[in-house]
This record gives sequence, structure tokens and C-alpha cells, in this order.
Amino acid sequence: MSGSLNKVMLIGNLGDDVKMVNFDDGGCLGRFPIATNESYNNKQTGEKVVNTEWHNVVVKNKAAEICAKYLKKGDKVYVEGKLKTRKWKGDDGIQRYSTEVHVSEFNFLSNKNDMSGSVVNESTTTPLPSQQSTGSAENSDDLPF
Repeated sequence: MSGSLNKVMLIGNLGDDVKMVNFDDGGCLGRFPIATNESYNNKQTGEKVVNTEWHNVVVKNKAAEICAKYLKKGDKVYVEGKLKTRKWKGDDGIQRYSTEVHVSEFNFLSNKNDMSGSVVNESTTTPLPSQQSTGSAENSDDLPF
């Protein structure tokens, strides 16, 4: 294969509320950390070990506004996007790097009364419902597999 792929899919919990930055041209940017956990049992001690990995997430424009409105610290979310590394010089003159997940799609996974698992694609301007909010069990049993 001669091509390459830069794609990230994460399911995790927000470590903080969405921090918004608004620009003069009307655009905006939202940033928040997501924690993902991996757990296993240590074969020697039998003790359960949990490793947490933190990911810096960036959403833009309408997606950022939706995330800021509905997501709060601790909420579970699915994000899909690509990795980008930023480079800047700190106040101390040292070169610094930060790897971020730039989101193209996301899905709210926390159960909330005012939203029903919305899926948003960065190319769309409005959230697309991923499930009917009718509350009937009939819809959840209508799976093709």
C-alpha cells in the first residue's frame, strides 16, 4: 500500500469542561481532555491494574458550540478525527510540542434527559440523531444482526 492513514477513534470521559476560544471572524475552537482507561489483572499479584491515558481534543466552529453546550466534565463521548502536532516556543524559550485529536465526528454517550446520543459530522451544520427518542423498546430491538 503506497498511501497512509491518520485516523483516531476514542471512547472516554471528559477530564474538564470544554474551553472555548472565539475568533474575530466568527469562528470558534473548543478544547477538552479525554481520559481512556485500560485495565488488566497482574498475573503475579492478582491485583487489578488500571492505566489512564489522556488525550487533548480539538473541535471547531458549530461542533465546538454543540460540545460546549452539552458536554461537561465526566461525560462519556466518542470522538473520531486525526492526530495533529502543534509546535511552539514557551515563555522560557524552549521548543514545546503538543499532539491533539482534531475531531471530524463525535457522539455523546452519557445518558441525559435533554439529548439522545447525537452524532455530528464536522461537514454538517446540525446534529443528526443517532437514535429515535421515542422511548419505545421496539426501536432498540430492530437491529439487523
